[in-house]
Amino acid sequence: MTAPPPQGFTPTGTIASTTDRRRVVFATVVGTTVEWYDFFIYATAVGLVFGQLFFAPLGANSAIIAFATVGVSFLFRPLGAFLAGHFGDKYGRKVVLMWTLILMGAATALIGVLPTYEAIGVWAPILLVLLRILQGISAGGEWGGAVLMAVEHAPKKRRGVFGAAPQIGVPLGLLLASGVMALMTVIAPGDAFLQWGWRIPFLLSVVLILVGYYVRRRVEESPVFTELAARKEKAQMPIIQLFRKHTLLVVIAALVFAGNNAVGYMTTGGYIQGYATNPEGPVGLERGPVLWAVTGSAVTWLLSTFLAGWVSDRIGRRSTYIIGWILQLVGVFTLFPLVNTGNVGLLFLGLAILTIGLGFTYGPQAALYSELFPASIRFSGVSISYAIGAILGGAFAPTIAQALVQATGSTTAVTWYLVGMTLVGLAATLLLRDRSGIPLGPDHEAEQSVSPIYGLAKA
Repeated sequence: MTAPPPQGFTPTGTIASTTDRRRVVFATVVGTTVEWYDFFIYATAVGLVFGQLFFAPLGANSAIIAFATVGVSFLFRPLGAFLAGHFGDKYGRKVVLMWTLILMGAATALIGVLPTYEAIGVWAPILLVLLRILQGISAGGEWGGAVLMAVEHAPKKRRGVFGAAPQIGVPLGLLLASGVMALMTVIAPGDAFLQWGWRIPFLLSVVLILVGYYVRRRVEESPVFTELAARKEKAQMPIIQLFRKHTLLVVIAALVFAGNNAVGYMTTGGYIQGYATNPEGPVGLERGPVLWAVTGSAVTWLLSTFLAGWVSDRIGRRSTYIIGWILQLVGVFTLFPLVNTGNVGLLFLGLAILTIGLGFTYGPQAALYSELFPASIRFSGVSISYAIGAILGGAFAPTIAQALVQATGSTTAVTWYLVGMTLVGLAATLLLRDRSGIPLGPDHEAEQSVSPIYGLAKA
């Protein structure tokens, strides 16, 4: 005989209080914004300063190596996802979110005080990469917990909107990172920016982490996990169960995200910022205007991400994604022709068009992923799928783009690379059934375990 759900919770795993729901949404937005600010401030600095200050002795290859350090962190995202998935399915979503926030903030602040190559030689890039690895481990564990806290608290018909809360943390983090960097180009122009101005955004992470920690402490644990714990139905080895029964689903879900992530990392990975401000390149714009253009595009990304979550509650996750892939293709084809004009206004237009498609292929992801996996292994499923998708998509997208431009002398090859990744995401989406509204609680594990992949009856 199973224990009854705790007082205040429904059998479907939603919490009764509207106030608590709002608190969860606010906490997931604040927490993920802080996490992604930390993650993106590194990528922004790569395109602007790290190549000069930490990798200069590598000469012509310094830019490629610097962008590669962005991708290195992705290789450690699965480690963060495995750890967070295991502990999140055994001990709860909340405790994992607290530790990922602290780890990310500590790594980011330490980058802000790191000596350059001129000061300590080869130890400078080594320490920089080690701190970036810690950021990757944190990012790998963060997303799944934030998503499940939002979606598992949500009413069944509003999971898309609730799930969009942690998703808008990405454009908010980009907006904050680009905005602070742009402000520092005004406060510390020219050589002052290279000497000390770039460090301030990293050191500000300490304040942001304290705010995020305070907000997250006030949030209740996910009701689905609370039910699992009360019934003593927590998975003992969730990762083993995940891959024993759902390996193909993990791969397909990862490819959905890869199609979005590769394109998104043209800005969040710092590539467009570095390409547009390269004084020896075809564009040659100033740092400040480019950063303000990226900041503005983060607003359009935020709005389209939230809108996509809302739309997915009305027409389903799958249909929303299909619309998003079409919009993303339009954005990919228009991006570099507009950037290459050398006009800041047209650069912003290109980024704004691109981010509409990015929002529609990212906003529904939290709800989509949460509805794909059974409750007892859901944290592991969403975290690991996300981490693998990040490696296949955004990990080395800026590095690949830089290498293609250096090899061909134009951005045409980059455009076709991004088109290919978008089509991969579309194909993966078409392989999945729409499971919008499926019950998420532990009472419905049998229904949740039926494969959402077309052509398969069981996972």
